[in-house]
Amino acid sequence: MKTKLLKPPRSRLKGRQPEAAALAEVENLMGNFSPDSRLLIEFLHRIQDTHHQISAAHIVALAHKLKLSQAEIYEVATFYHHFDVVKGEDDISLSAAQLTIRVCNGLSCEMAGADKLLADLQVLHVHPVRVMSAPCIGRCDAAPAVCVGQNAFGNASLKSVNAAVDTGQITSATLLVPDLGAALAQGAYRVIQHCLSGSITVEAAISQMEDAGLRGLGGAGFPSGRKWRIVAAASGPRLMAVNIDEGEPGTFKDRALLERDPHPFLEGMLIAAWVVDVAEIYIYLRDEYHAIRSMLETQLAALISMLTPWYTQREKSMPRLHLRRGAGAYICGEESAMIESIEGKRGLPRLRPPYVAQRGLFGRPTLVHNMETLSWVPQILDRGAAAFTTHGRNGRKGLRNFSVSGRVVKPGVHLAPAGITLNELVHEFCGGMLPGHRLYGYLPGGASGGILPAHLADIPLDFDTLQAYDCFIGSAAIVVLSQHDRARDAALNTIKFFKHESCGQCTPCRAGTEKAVSLLAEKSWNKSLLGDLGKVMQDASICGLGQAAPNPFLSVMKYFPKEVE
Repeated sequence: MKTKLLKPPRSRLKGRQPEAAALAEVENLMGNFSPDSRLLIEFLHRIQDTHHQISAAHIVALAHKLKLSQAEIYEVATFYHHFDVVKGEDDISLSAAQLTIRVCNGLSCEMAGADKLLADLQVLHVHPVRVMSAPCIGRCDAAPAVCVGQNAFGNASLKSVNAAVDTGQITSATLLVPDLGAALAQGAYRVIQHCLSGSITVEAAISQMEDAGLRGLGGAGFPSGRKWRIVAAASGPRLMAVNIDEGEPGTFKDRALLERDPHPFLEGMLIAAWVVDVAEIYIYLRDEYHAIRSMLETQLAALISMLTPWYTQREKSMPRLHLRRGAGAYICGEESAMIESIEGKRGLPRLRPPYVAQRGLFGRPTLVHNMETLSWVPQILDRGAAAFTTHGRNGRKGLRNFSVSGRVVKPGVHLAPAGITLNELVHEFCGGMLPGHRLYGYLPGGASGGILPAHLADIPLDFDTLQAYDCFIGSAAIVVLSQHDRARDAALNTIKFFKHESCGQCTPCRAGTEKAVSLLAEKSWNKSLLGDLGKVMQDASICGLGQAAPNPFLSVMKYFPKEVE
């Protein structure tokens, strides 16, 4: 009988070994955090922020600390747009880039002259300043928008960008929002106290949400009360993820609401967590919102200090709060891709079932909510469902925050009745069309919601009202076009965005968006081929990105046929 020899455990990873200097830098940047692979993206951010790139030496050192393969680190780092990975020892393109200027190329910014601004900046700024185009940065209401380092601002011009570079204004200014004391004086966090004290029961809270008919305002529109019941019925421990990764061109309401007052959202988040009894909450915030991240870090620390005694007095445990930073990947707005990213992985959408309510973050049942949805919760529970449902037009109920950009006098986030029409929204809330412009068309649901002509501007804007026109409202991102624009150009802009943002996991989306870009660039569109392509993408793509990407060009062929002949 042969004796089986046991191999001694490896004392180090295979392959290239970490350099002492890089290892020391990584250990220093990790700070007090434990070497947890779930924090991989957070660690990559720290390296990028400090060194303006992620070198091979840093990847090796990080792999050593996290006990991951170097390939795993590399594939995550190269997946996200905001990580500049040096591809090899001969790659010196990034080695001295001390500042990056990103010019938004989203539809609203393109309409406002972003292309010329980008070209002018590229002439003026050379190495070590890097100038590049970037997908939507969430400031469509102040187009064109630019991000100088971590300083994002709108109404950008050559003068304002140069001033930011020359003065070193590369970090966003501090947001002036109500602090916790001022919020308490105004009645904030009263509802969560009633919940913790038993004045409001779990069943009463869910029933109020169901009576209000509040649906998910991130785009999917799933009834919130029903979602609470589903997740609450799952076996614990349960987790919660909050999606603030709005990245679709035309969408900026979450940013605007947080910059005004974050406390309705924070209280709504805690109420939802109490109803479902979650152990931990993960807030996923898009990377371009640097000022908001700094503000939330301060507010969350104050909130934990204040609320922990409230929970303790009632023999309850306050959920652990985690703020996670996106890295420039629109696909992570899809709930399962967001969950993958929070877990420190590439943001690849999951196949379903199982759904995230059953098996989400770290394999646990997970309640996923959009930030705006949660901001309505305290008001509904405080004032009753009727206070919400009494609003609405054209047979619809409730209120919506509409992100409006494009050819209107007053772009911005406008709180309006659900079911309002585009004509009513423009004239009652947006000050009408810009001088010299008349309505030609509009995108009712951001880049993915399709494009409608002016003669269909009296359709109620709400969930389930636009499907008959092969469009949808999504997150209520309205982009208004005038006679100075062409719908086909808008469709080309959106499909370029989707091509850039496709995760590449499934062929219909990966190859379909690439093929669509080339077809839409032709003077005359091949309508038969585009129709077939759109159908395949809608039917066979894994997630909503590929399924919705064809909507704009299919709409153009249907409603603006003369533009593509």
